[in-house]
Amino acid sequence: MPRIITNARTFTADRPWGAMDVAQVAGASVRLHWSDQPYVWHVNDGAEVFMVVEGRVEMHYREAGAARVAVLNPGDIFAADQGDEHVAHPVGPARILVVERKGSI
Repeated sequence: MPRIITNARTFTADRPWGAMDVAQVAGASVRLHWSDQPYVWHVNDGAEVFMVVEGRVEMHYREAGAARVAVLNPGDIFAADQGDEHVAHPVGPARILVVERKGSI
């Protein structure tokens, strides 16, 4: 059955990085996250797509051993390949749509 999510820009979780499950697509999870706190440095076991729906996020990542930061605003997308080390730092509350392998951290 189709779903229409009308609160993506106002969704709030009960804890940082809490999420609303949106869909499962061919072994990948699509989740809407809310957070006002940084995540932790991590490496996914598969590709990850990260789109800011509302708010602002500083995405820290390492490229060839060098630390970098990209500022993501609503509509901006960060795509990480398997093995890319990264961490998201919201600047205030943010809502982020994440597509990644089901069960990934």
